[in-house]
Formats: sequence, structure tokens, C-alpha cells
Amino acid sequence: MIVEVIATSVEDAKRAELGGADRLELITGILEGGLTPSWGLIEAVVKAVSIPVNVMVRPHAQSFCYTQDECYVMREDVRVIREIGAAGIVIGMLTDDRKLDVRGLEMLLPEADGLDVTFHRAFDEATDQLAAAKILLRYPQVRHILTSGGQKNAIEGAECIANLVQLTEHTQLSILAGSGLTLQNAKGLAEKTGVSEIHVGTGVREEGQALRYVDAGKVRTLKNSFLG
Repeated sequence: MIVEVIATSVEDAKRAELGGADRLELITGILEGGLTPSWGLIEAVVKAVSIPVNVMVRPHAQSFCYTQDECYVMREDVRVIREIGAAGIVIGMLTDDRKLDVRGLEMLLPEADGLDVTFHRAFDEATDQLAAAKILLRYPQVRHILTSGGQKNAIEGAECIANLVQLTEHTQLSILAGSGLTLQNAKGLAEKTGVSEIHVGTGVREEGQALRYVDAGKVRTLKNSFLG
């Protein structure tokens, strides 16, 4: 089981790696669902850990719809993230009618050459998750879909997640289940859906609080839960 842990600081990143995390999603604005971190933070985290660092590229939390100017900013962020040496980016955009914004996606992907690309939980606000996944299958650079199955958390969206796992089997796309996962329910969700990658945030933080540091012991416990 690949365990991706949300990090918001160098301390988070070090603790997540110590606990056995396989990959980081580096963000700022955790209470807003994640925003683009500063370039200085990205560079510091990339230097501090040896595991892959995937960086959120999201300029605001108003919605997942972006103007052309905002897409230009995101493209520049992608360029800098690539040059800093991060492993990947986490992006997602929708049109006003809640379909995948193909124009925006195609604007960013050329700048992401060589990066691992995750389409984030904007996916869950699309009108049709299976249709959205079929569109993403057209883009070889997109390697992960972070999703709660179109529901407020992955437990409630388990049926959709299982369908997505089946749809993307033997393709470049891997379904990354996230939202609401804890030490108690992650293994059951994986068994029910067939996912091989999970994404955790507050479930592995001190006291289960979003604004506290990652708890390395919780990350280790989560990793070990899949060994039995």
C-alpha cells in the first residue's frame, strides 16, 4: 500500500518520512483544502526528505474554476516546481458547468514534462466521475486521481472508488483514495475498493487536528496496518 501524507511544513515532511510515508503532498492552506505553497517551502522540503514530493498548484479556494490569468500563474508555478526538483504536481480544474476544464489542463501539462501529475479532488465536484476519469485517461502524464468517490469522504464514496479502480485497471492511472481516512478505517476502505494508494491528512496528525504536526507514530501504525 502506497501511503501519501499531506505536509504543510518541513517538520511535517520529516515526520511523515520518519513514519514510513511513501510520498508527500505539499500544500499550504490546509483548512481551505490546500493551496500552492511558497517556492521557498517547496525547495526546503525537497532538500529535507528523500521521498517524492508532489506539490499542490491551486491559486485560490473560491472554486476549481480559473481565469486565463490564473492559469498563466499556475503554469509559472509548475515551471518553478519542476526546476526546484519536486517529483510531481497536484492540479485540478473544472468548467462552470462542472466538467473537466480540458483547456486549462492542456495549458499546464506541457510545462509539467517529466513530473508525476495528480488530478486532485476537483474531480469529486465533476458531474460524472466515470466520464471525467475517461477524459483523464487520454493524458499519459496524469498518473493519479485523488478522489473520495464524489462524496464528502472516501468511506461514503467507496462504491464509486471501486468502479474507478476497475475502470483504470491496466492503465497509467492509479486511483488515490482520500478524505476522511483514519487508522481505523483505511484498511477496510482499501479492501472494499481495491485501491493500492491512499492519501491521509488529519488522520495522522497530532490529536487529529489539521493545524497540528504530522505524528510519525500514526503514520507508522497506518503503514503497519496493511502488513497484517
